[in-house]
Amino acid sequence: MLNLKKGEVLAFKTDTVWGFGAIPNDDEAVNKIYEIKKRDTKKPLILMSYDFKPLKKYVKDIPDYAFDFIEKYLPGALTLIFKKTEFCSNAITPYETVGIRIPNSPDFMELAKNIEGGVLATTSCNISSESPVRNYNEAIEKFSKFATIIKPFDDKENENIPSTVVLCEEKSYKILRQGAIEI
Repeated sequence: MLNLKKGEVLAFKTDTVWGFGAIPNDDEAVNKIYEIKKRDTKKPLILMSYDFKPLKKYVKDIPDYAFDFIEKYLPGALTLIFKKTEFCSNAITPYETVGIRIPNSPDFMELAKNIEGGVLATTSCNISSESPVRNYNEAIEKFSKFATIIKPFDDKENENIPSTVVLCEEKSYKILRQGAIEI
């Protein structure tokens, strides 16, 4: 089990881009991500895990069609947005919704399985408006003063194609960003 200290931010490889992450109920660490990235706090983070089960407590009102997306595309480069529950901190998202994702990445899966709760509040590993880092050495060079960099099993560069983002509303869905997965 990876024992994160209060306020600790991780940088890690996923299946799309490198990411920053923090324990979701650690507002100090979540706020530190915003500071590191120089990110507007009105731009939400998303929650990522190795499986849908640990994410369930953060989302509600999941439409039936969304379970088809979960079954077909996850793990994978798909972010689904649902209404959030009281377990989802306003530091992660100031809105009534939160995005969830299960990366198809052995590196991330191993990391998430070894963190208490199995969930991280995440965003891309970069300064806002700059490209995400492409490999471990770049992550070390740019962010080792601010985050704990997790060395990947395989440090091949990612294609840096972001996930597809889908807002899941009660009766229909809306694609907010077309990314790696075509829906």
